[in-house]
Amino acid sequence: MTDRVIGIIGGSGVYEIDALEGAAWKTVDSPWGAPSDQILTGTLDGTQMAFLPRHGRGHVHSPSTVPYRANIDALKRLGVTDVVSVSACGSFREEMAPGHFVVVDQFIDRTFAREKSFFGTGCVAHVSVAHPVCERLADACVIAAKAQGVTVHKGGTYLAMEGPQFSSIAESKMYRDSWGCDVIGMTNMPEAKLAREAEMCYASVAMITDFDSWHPDHGAVDISDIIATLGANSANAKGLVARLPDDLGPHAPCPCGCDRALEFAMMTSPDKRDPDLVAKLDAVAGRVLNT
Repeated sequence: MTDRVIGIIGGSGVYEIDALEGAAWKTVDSPWGAPSDQILTGTLDGTQMAFLPRHGRGHVHSPSTVPYRANIDALKRLGVTDVVSVSACGSFREEMAPGHFVVVDQFIDRTFAREKSFFGTGCVAHVSVAHPVCERLADACVIAAKAQGVTVHKGGTYLAMEGPQFSSIAESKMYRDSWGCDVIGMTNMPEAKLAREAEMCYASVAMITDFDSWHPDHGAVDISDIIATLGANSANAKGLVARLPDDLGPHAPCPCGCDRALEFAMMTSPDKRDPDLVAKLDAVAGRVLNT
């Protein structure tokens, strides 16, 4: 049985994790390009951990230029089985206030300038993202957040926008009132889709920093308040991460089937597959391509 390796993808304000034993920044080569940064590896309570700053240390990548495929591939190459995304977001709901966490369970993808799949011409595959978040991993994030003393909401729809600009008032009201979204961010897509293609469990912890532009008091929010909230959220996120090894328990096959997402996904006949693309898929899809 494969040992559990927890991968953390840190968003704005989360550029490292504390208390790792044997911590070292490691360069991981990927055929999909260079990841956002080196990956911080180590152990926490006996569990292997891998941390990747999504925007790179110093925040050098915009949401549109984050190398999502390289990031997921690099984590897979390190043996990561469970990926927890931590990211800042805006809220569409009064009850989901700045400083709260939302462990989302659905996404609406409005991004358009990003490569969204490892597969393509020469090796076609279709995975289901009807339930894009691993329920077991999400439950562990909720438990860890509560233990950290954070107000956490289980479930919510995340609107992924391209950015880097924030929403207009008209867009914000549409996402909130017509589409029923709960939070908005710029980075969870195509990340969640790629994690599913790579057969890794994925959960998203959205850390609310502000109400989006729909809110009548949005214009009164001072940037210093947002930065202060971001700092507090980051500290709480690190505490949440530290609790995950115990809350997840021993590794076992995913009850949601995340680790078998490619079981019946491959469409291209073996004799028609592009060998160059297949070679690039050795990490994310090797389990099914090599059988």
